Amino acid sequence: MNMLNDSSRSERPRAYHILEEAASLNHTSAKRMVAIAYLFGSNGLPFRPAVAKEFFEQLAEEGDSESQLYLGFMHSFGLETPPSQAKALISYTFAALGGNHLAQMALGYRLYAGVSVLHNCEAALDHYRRVAKIVEQSSTGQSPSGTTVRIRLSDEYENPSKSPSNQLDDDLYQYYQFLADKGDVQAQVGLGHLHYQGGRGVQQDHTRALNYFKQAAQTGNANAMAYLGRMFLEGGKTVPQNNESAFKYFQMAADKGSSVGQAGLGQMFLYGKGVPRDYEKALKFLTLAANQGLVDGQLELGNMFYNGLGVEKNFKLALKYYKLASKQGHALAFYHLAMMHARGIGTQRSCANAVDGFKLMSERGAWISEINEAYQDYKAGRIDQALVRYAFLADLGYEHAQSNTAFILDRGESTLFDRNQSLARALSYWSRAASQGYVVARLKLGDYHYYGFGTEADYSTSAFHYRYAAENDRNPQAMFNLGYMHEQGYGMSKDIHLAKRYYDLAAATSSEAQVPVMFALMKMAIIYGFEYLNHFRWDNMGQAGTVLQKVLGPDWDLYVMSFLAALIAVLAYVRRFV
Repeated sequence: MNMLNDSSRSERPRAYHILEEAASLNHTSAKRMVAIAYLFGSNGLPFRPAVAKEFFEQLAEEGDSESQLYLGFMHSFGLETPPSQAKALISYTFAALGGNHLAQMALGYRLYAGVSVLHNCEAALDHYRRVAKIVEQSSTGQSPSGTTVRIRLSDEYENPSKSPSNQLDDDLYQYYQFLADKGDVQAQVGLGHLHYQGGRGVQQDHTRALNYFKQAAQTGNANAMAYLGRMFLEGGKTVPQNNESAFKYFQMAADKGSSVGQAGLGQMFLYGKGVPRDYEKALKFLTLAANQGLVDGQLELGNMFYNGLGVEKNFKLALKYYKLASKQGHALAFYHLAMMHARGIGTQRSCANAVDGFKLMSERGAWISEINEAYQDYKAGRIDQALVRYAFLADLGYEHAQSNTAFILDRGESTLFDRNQSLARALSYWSRAASQGYVVARLKLGDYHYYGFGTEADYSTSAFHYRYAAENDRNPQAMFNLGYMHEQGYGMSKDIHLAKRYYDLAAATSSEAQVPVMFALMKMAIIYGFEYLNHFRWDNMGQAGTVLQKVLGPDWDLYVMSFLAALIAVLAYVRRFV
């Protein structure tokens, strides 16, 4: 075990092969670690979910909570066993009772979303609060695990040329490096910050960050000085913790008006790090930083007013600053807001708002790195491994993982299940993602019920999902589909006026829908024109002129002209070959 803890990523396969030998001798911890590696096909071990299940079952009988967690997942997903949400719930419950945080997340999500159990917000709140507290305690005041990029495979598939989730293009990164090497201060600060935080496809590297910040600080750049102060304040393998150096750099940066420097000084005075605790000075510097919009300043001001540190307790002001920080995505701000909503402090008690905040905080735990692992598996062509990893995270409530699981199953890329099994599972995960607000998943639900993918065809249910997407998300594709269903009378009344209304809404909502809408309206005009002529009373010719206007509206002449122009173009094209 010591070898594994001390090993680098490249040495892990060798360490895990040694663990395999220990597992064969029935060493409990080794067997668990090997089973997890088999489940995901990771750390140099093969993808062997059947063997993983066997190991988990043996360990679960001995009361191992982590093995119960993974057994719960395998029952939920139907991996190497028929899917059973009841068995999954039992395994998750035992794992959660054993103190497993991921099982508590899985239960919290199921109780909140009503997955195989009745919706129970208060019970979900209890589970999520426990996990969020663990994540909060492990954070260092920074927003935890903010470097993980959550990529939706469906979005990447629709826009292959677009860099996923704002990841930095390699050419652009090389260009910034070139500028930094030439002495461009802004490039140096930008690259320093990028390597300091990690993200956008760039690995966290404090050695490089330190180098870039030092170069920029030598030119007098205030933000570079401030981040050097931050690195000395936090300490680490690259920079030893040094309050004196941190204070020096923060002071120089603050004197130049840097909000990061001001917040750094405020935090040092607030917590008495290397200086006597001074709430008055802390309030001064944190207010300066917050007024410049710095999220750390806003968060710490919220803490001061919430706890009454050097000021009178003021929950309304605490709520204000936490909300400001949450708008910039700071997970700790969401956590504190959730605590206030859960207790009804400074605001009306709201179980739903509290769960949302605790859920977001829980999803920032160290386990979020599995999302990156799943994406790397997918891009490397290890589809089955990626699917299993995404499905596991989906059971914990990650919406991106739910939509990615559904996407892989929908496209039939995995070899784990046959086509019908894949579609049935995809339907379940699209449903979970849709319930968390992902509009593409909502459209997919409409499609699945329309065509009978993974379920019986049901036009009424299909129309429900399209209508939901149209009314709540203003989605043009959903509007177009509703227009077509009204035109044909599928799952709703046949009504050409409502059909035209939805077609028009689609065209007005998205310019990309205008051409399909034009052809749909032209087709509808031709069909209903012939139908009208079939039933036309030729003794009442005076009414004929209103037909097209009734069908197509006041702009009917534009549609007719477009149709005639297209017809002439087709005839001209055909005549070239006659």
